[in-house]
Amino acid sequence: MFEMIDLHTHSIFSDGELIPSESAQRAYAAGYKTIAITDHADYSNIDFILPRMIKVCAKITEKGKIRVLPGLELTHVDPSDIASLASEARKLGAKIVIVHGETLTEPVPAGTNLAAIHAGIDILAHPGLITEEAVCLAAKKGVFLEMTTRRGHSFSNGHVAQMARKYNAQLVLNNDAHAPGDYVGIKMATNIARGAGLSDEEIAAMFENSQTLVQRVCV
Repeated sequence: MFEMIDLHTHSIFSDGELIPSESAQRAYAAGYKTIAITDHADYSNIDFILPRMIKVCAKITEKGKIRVLPGLELTHVDPSDIASLASEARKLGAKIVIVHGETLTEPVPAGTNLAAIHAGIDILAHPGLITEEAVCLAAKKGVFLEMTTRRGHSFSNGHVAQMARKYNAQLVLNNDAHAPGDYVGIKMATNIARGAGLSDEEIAAMFENSQTLVQRVCV
C-alpha cells in the first residue's frame, strides 16, 4: 500500500471552499498522510498567502496526524513573470511551487508550460496537450508532470501519460482539491491512473515520485 500524498490543494486563501484545518482533516479522514496547500497566486497576493500558510501548516503538522506543506500555484500569469514569481515564492518559504499548466478547459497563456519548466518549479499542474519539447525539458530538469483527478483538467491525462512514458518524464497524481469531496483516496486514484493508460508498475512509480518530492523539500 502506498502512502497517499496530494501536493495540489486549495483553501479559502484562493478559490477553495475550506479553511486549511478542515481541508487537512478531510484529507486525513480519506487516508492521506501528506498534503500541500497550494493556493492560486500572482504578484497581487503571493506575500499575503505564504506567511499565513506557513504558520497554519506548521500548526496543523505539529499535531502529528497529517503533514501539511505550504506552497502555491502560480496561475494565469504571463509566462515572462513565472521565473521571478517562483523565485520569490521560494524566498518567502514555499515548500511546493506549482504552475497552473495549459489545461484544455481554461485560457491559460500560451508558453506557460515551457516557462514553468524552465523556471525549475516542482510540479506542472494539468499541462493539457503538452508538447514533446516541454516533456523532454521536464524530464531533463526533474520537473514533475501532474496527472489529476480534477474534472475537466483530467481530460488530457491520457496524453500526459503517453508523453511521459515516451520521454521518461516523471509523473505525480494530485486531486487539485477545492471542496470536501475532492480527496478521492487510493482506490479511485489508482483507477483514474489506470484509465489514463498507466500500468500498475507506472502507477507505483508515480506514487513513489510524490514521496520523493516530499522528502526532497522537507530536508
